[in-house]
Parts: sequence; structure tokens; C-alpha cells
Amino acid sequence: MNILLLGSGGREHALAWKIAASPLLTKLWCAPGNAGIAREAECVALDVANHRAVIEFCKSNAVDLVVVGPETPLAAGIVDDLAKGGIEAFGPSKQAAQLEGSKGFTKDLCREFDIPTGAYGRFTTADDALAYVRAQGAPIVVKADGLAAGKGVVVAKTLDEAEAAVAMMFDGAFGAAGTEVVIEEFLAGREISFFALCDGDTAIPLASAQDHKRVFDHDEGPNTGGMGAYSPTPFVTPEIHDQIMARIILPTVAGMKKRGTPFRGVLYAGVMLTEQGPKLFEYNVRFGDPECQVLMLRMMSDIVPAFLASCDGELKHFDLRWYPEPALTVVMAAKGYPGDYKKGTHIDGLDDAAKIEGVEIFHAGTVAKNGDIVANGGRVLNVCAMGKTVTEARERAYQAVDRIKWPDGFCRRDIAWQAVEAERGRG
Repeated sequence: MNILLLGSGGREHALAWKIAASPLLTKLWCAPGNAGIAREAECVALDVANHRAVIEFCKSNAVDLVVVGPETPLAAGIVDDLAKGGIEAFGPSKQAAQLEGSKGFTKDLCREFDIPTGAYGRFTTADDALAYVRAQGAPIVVKADGLAAGKGVVVAKTLDEAEAAVAMMFDGAFGAAGTEVVIEEFLAGREISFFALCDGDTAIPLASAQDHKRVFDHDEGPNTGGMGAYSPTPFVTPEIHDQIMARIILPTVAGMKKRGTPFRGVLYAGVMLTEQGPKLFEYNVRFGDPECQVLMLRMMSDIVPAFLASCDGELKHFDLRWYPEPALTVVMAAKGYPGDYKKGTHIDGLDDAAKIEGVEIFHAGTVAKNGDIVANGGRVLNVCAMGKTVTEARERAYQAVDRIKWPDGFCRRDIAWQAVEAERGRG
């Protein structure tokens, strides 16, 4: 098969690495790709926002399947446009992508189909939003309704913080994403990431994972797109797994079908494990980044048939196999991220770091210049490792991090601390 992968981040490098291993693959392209993806695929300078150009590329290169990595083209309806052009694509339609594209859409779906989530209100004026915040009190969560690259969420611990967040969003900090604001009940508990492949009718679970959103150790500092992840998480017991499938994932798939907007692709549920049971706090309509990286390392099955089964409504006949060993990834980011950061700084030592047993390095924001690897984004590298335990995977990943020579980069040093503590307790 000829496959085109869209995107340029660490998630797409992990997907390219996994797709490249498929015996079904004839040729893999990635648009626009990055310096790491170039080892797995032919990178092409296509503008992913130009749907007509993507369709023309697919037709002239006999592309059999398009895999859409990031959320922005999904929300813009690229899957619908490809389908009109007779090209199969993995990912949801524009209508179904509203599960990520609009926080309010998802909360209303939860209310309609009795999916456990926090109480909420939707607001289009600052005055109404402030009145609601003051009536509810803090802690409370303030979200830009639309896509804001993982940054449009403020968990306000005080009323002052909540009021400032409302003002910032309505002042245009997140552009069009913040013209409507959703204010939600603060859910106390442990946050986990849960993934399921969907074909419009059926959903099959992928492995569980835990992401680390805050920029600094001990979960301090602002929220980011994710500073590291590991899989599986010990906090998703078989019982909790079944509850998430029965109460959150399956009712969502059934509800979307009932509304006439069936969901196909990967559904990524951000779930809080509360004292009342699992509650949904957000949906994404694509693989998480950096969770995708650890899922791809642990997936034993060929991913290409899984994509096809999702597109073709055949998941009921399908299952996926997983390696039991844990996988972990540490994100190396440019100093200053998630605020202002420098681009164009040089990175050395990657080949040396990759020699450590169980280590795989996925590029997130890199370009090749004159044979050198240069940082070209906020989150730049995903240093991944597998091990017999989470502790061993973590030791290997940080050994690799310490071999990478990049003075302008930084990372968290405590990824998977909760799971490591749990392992010590059992040990």
C-alpha cells in the first residue's frame, strides 16, 4: 500500500516508525515531516491546510490511505474532502471532530447521553462567565471552547485566577478559540489518558497511558502539550478499564452514531479517576502526543490493518496485541517553552543516546541543516525507552537524555513518578 501521513511532530514520527514496519507498506510519504521522520518516510513539502493540494498529491501518487496525525486538519474537514476525492483516510469527519474542536459540543453530548463529567456552563460574554465563576467559587476550570494547541485551559485555584483567565480569553489570548468559553467544575483525582479505536459502530480499547502536562517537576508551572508519558498506568485497573469503556467510550460512539455523525478514528479520552468513579474532562480526536509514542512502542500488532478496519467498519472482527513491558517517554523541550523559545539551536549525541538498550528517539520539532540536527519547535525530542518495569524504562530514558548534548534544551526529571513509587511500594 502507498500511505501518506500528515503532520510533523513526535506523534507523527512514532506513527511513521510503526507504519514503516508494516509488511503491507509499499511507499510512505509524510507531509511536512521532520528530520527524524525523514529516516522512515519520504518527506514532502505539502501544505496540509491546502486540501486540494493534498488530494492532487494522493491522486498523482496512487495513495491508498491517508493517516491524519494532528487535530487542526481534522477539524478543518480534511477527511471529508479526501472522501469526496475517493481517497480513504484514517480520522473523523469534520462533524465528528467537534468532540475536540468544541469543548461545549462535548459537554452537551455528555449531558444528552448521560456520560459522567463535571458540571459546566457555556458563555459568549465575559460578564455572564464572571457571574457564573463567582457563583460557583474556586477551584474551577476555565477553557477556551475551540482548538488552542493544548494551551487553552486554566485550572484556577482562586477566584482571582479564574477571573483573570476569563478576561484573558475574552480579550483574545486564544483568538477565535476563545470567542466562547466553557467553565467546568474542578474534578479532584488522578488524571489518565484512555484511547480507543472506533469505526462508527464499534470501539476497541488501546493501552492506557498517563501524560504529564505541567512543564516542571512535581507538576509545577504552566500546562503544556505534554512533557512525558508512560504506558500502561497501574491506576487503570481491569475494573476501571471496564467502567471507562462502558460509561464513557461506548455511550459516546453510540451517541455520535445516533446524532448522524458517526465517529471513526482514534478517540482519546482525558479521564479523571474521582471518588465517584471515572469522569470525562475532555476528548481529543487523534492520538495523544506524547502518549502515541509509548503506545506505538508497546503495540505488537501491525497498525495498518487496524487503520483500515477503523475506516471500513470492521473493528468487530479485530483485536490488537500488546507487549506487556512498560514504555516511557521524556520530552526534551527548548528552554522557555511553553512561552517564548529560541529556534535553530544545535543538537548532538543522538546516535550515542540511541545505543542504550530499549531506547528509541522520536523527533518532534527538528530540521536537518548541513547534516546537523537543529531544534525547530517548543517540544523537540521524545526520548523513549522500554523496560521490564516502569523504573527500568525510566532509567534507560534518562541515561539516553544525559548523552544528548543540547545546552538549549530541558526536560522534566520525574516522569512516571507515581508509577515508580507504586513499584517501590510493591518491591
